[in-house]
Amino acid sequence: MRAVVCKQYGPPEDLVIEEVAEPTPGPGQVLVRVRAAAVNFPDVLLIDGKYQLKIPVPFTPGSELAGDVLAVGDGVGLAVGDRVLGTSFVGAFAEQAVVPAETLTPIPDTVDYGSAAGFGITYRTAYHALRSVARVQPDDWVVVLGAAGGVGLAAVDLGVLLGARVLAAASTPEKLAVCTARGAAATIDYDREDLKQRIRDITGAGAQSVLDPVGGDYAEPALRSLARGGRFVTLGYAAGAIPAIPLNLVMLKGISVQGMEIRTFATDHPDDNERDLTELAQLFAAGRIMPHIGARFPLEEAPAALRYVADRKAIGKVVIEV
Repeated sequence: MRAVVCKQYGPPEDLVIEEVAEPTPGPGQVLVRVRAAAVNFPDVLLIDGKYQLKIPVPFTPGSELAGDVLAVGDGVGLAVGDRVLGTSFVGAFAEQAVVPAETLTPIPDTVDYGSAAGFGITYRTAYHALRSVARVQPDDWVVVLGAAGGVGLAAVDLGVLLGARVLAAASTPEKLAVCTARGAAATIDYDREDLKQRIRDITGAGAQSVLDPVGGDYAEPALRSLARGGRFVTLGYAAGAIPAIPLNLVMLKGISVQGMEIRTFATDHPDDNERDLTELAQLFAAGRIMPHIGARFPLEEAPAALRYVADRKAIGKVVIEV
């Protein structure tokens, strides 16, 4: 079978597409014929050796997929032919992948493989951040940085569903237009406007929450725009720089700063995780949320797909079709 292989840490252009042995599922595992896989920013960090965890080379990147069950290991309740979506830390950018059975869920009949592949990680991240960490309430002003990216646009969708007033911040008019179409109450072009001042102009007393998957130079002005007692949720650093926050700002306004990391959320907050996943599954099955697929690439163009995400060109999700 064909697979994308990272043989040495480096940029997307160093990846190769080659024939590899077909995998076999063990106990509790499922072999999936991959139909689509989603690209996430951590995939870019993993192949460059810059993620929090290092995967020994060689490995096949890709953590999010959708496809058909080809075979199951012992103790698995799925059947051959079932349409499923799921996650595995690596391995998704291939024609076949072995995935832990507990990460797989059925794909609703009305959902295509690309949308299914792009749903899991970003929507879970955004919903946990909004629902369980920021505890967003109806009519809250919620600032979403990087609002046109995968997590950002999911946060726009879900913030609107929770009844919040979403203020979407992104870097181009095209990106902001998509955010408006998805229900954002207001937008800011943070490459051309004063982020802190515009948030204050729009919200009046300041925002109740900020979701930040970007970091870099945007974090501090967004934090300064929070209302008293506001909540700042840090989710990642797509801008490439981890910001240093002056703690006096946190003290003087009674602000809460909290991180949320999708890999550990279920272990750290099992009750919130179970509730959030149940609610998300219901929303997805009912068609009330659906990822925006901004670009699609064939498997042989996987390096270009990763480059597209690395260069912050993505609007919504980038999908590799296999």
